[in-house]
Amino acid sequence: MRKTIFVVDDDPGMRLGVKRLLNQHGFETEVFDSAEDFHERADVRRPYCLVLDIKLKKKSGIDLSRELASSGVFLPVIFITANDTDYTRKAAEEAGCIAYLTKPFLGQTLIEAIEKAAVSYRMP
Repeated sequence: MRKTIFVVDDDPGMRLGVKRLLNQHGFETEVFDSAEDFHERADVRRPYCLVLDIKLKKKSGIDLSRELASSGVFLPVIFITANDTDYTRKAAEEAGCIAYLTKPFLGQTLIEAIEKAAVSYRMP
């Protein structure tokens, strides 16, 4: 089973913290600082799931998720945000996320969301 998690967040501290947490739990983690960076470097056949910040510099995590789906890439998505609003939550749910976490969140909450992704989706 693939155990790679892709994390897209424009906050370097958050990227590093999430990467360390996931590595401690046995996941390989690749980090990206923007949707554009993701498009340039990501091999979308590799990840187990995506952790996407909603508010990125140019393009939102929700937009990135929709782009992937429209191109036929369907992976479990966990959205994270520091700007929780009803509108954002609804947009994330409509984009089909497996979890929506508000920063700051407990590390165990992220791990539980990833475990939920494993149960909900059959990964090769």
